[in-house]
Amino acid sequence: MNQTNIIAHRGSKGTHPENTLEAIKEAVRVGSDGIELDIHLSLDKELIVIHDETIDRTTNGNGRVQHLTLAELKQFDAGSWYSYEYSHCRIPTLQEIFCFLEEVDYEGLVNIELKTDKFSYPGIEEKVVAFVAEKNWPFTIEYSSFNYQTLIQLKALDDSCKIALLFEKTGGNVAFLSPDIPINMWHPKLSWFRRNSLFRVLEKPVRVWTVNKSEDLQFCFRKQVAGVITDYPQKALELRNKWQYEGV
Repeated sequence: MNQTNIIAHRGSKGTHPENTLEAIKEAVRVGSDGIELDIHLSLDKELIVIHDETIDRTTNGNGRVQHLTLAELKQFDAGSWYSYEYSHCRIPTLQEIFCFLEEVDYEGLVNIELKTDKFSYPGIEEKVVAFVAEKNWPFTIEYSSFNYQTLIQLKALDDSCKIALLFEKTGGNVAFLSPDIPINMWHPKLSWFRRNSLFRVLEKPVRVWTVNKSEDLQFCFRKQVAGVITDYPQKALELRNKWQYEGV
């Protein structure tokens, strides 16, 4: 029986402020098989780990990431919106996250989602590929994006890089990059997967997002999907281990 990997969504998003170093640390602590995070490009061309195009929702500041320098972004509190105990949190860079994971010898998967579906961020693909190539990181790196032009550009820059196709509403777009651009994995939304896994043969392994409820996790385990992307990695890991041990 194939084991479903547990991928921590924006770190341990359900228990810590998302996409912060603290959320990443928690994902590592609980033994997550993988970590998913999002990147944007700052005004001074730094790779910034944050989900939204603006800092409004997850910090005490406001404005677009692309209009702020790294120094300006670091001034804002990125944790109090979640809980006051995380008021020390700051928006991290991809370099800070990778250096932490290197320090703790993390050997799982890191899925970098390039958030280029609203703003193109010219140069972000070259920047991230060059950064990743700087070291022989101990973990596996994979890219995903809703912007398929970004995936095409990543493969053009590094043909050996692994890419995952993100999609939400229909399966019609899964063939967009085929056959010229090889896809390693599909990343469908849970609702799409529930509908389509019942009556069609999926041509690629899938990691389903975002899977938080116990019944949905068990459904994915039964389907033996490659992975689930979840806000609660510890819960998912405990349930998977129980599922495998007891065969429930």
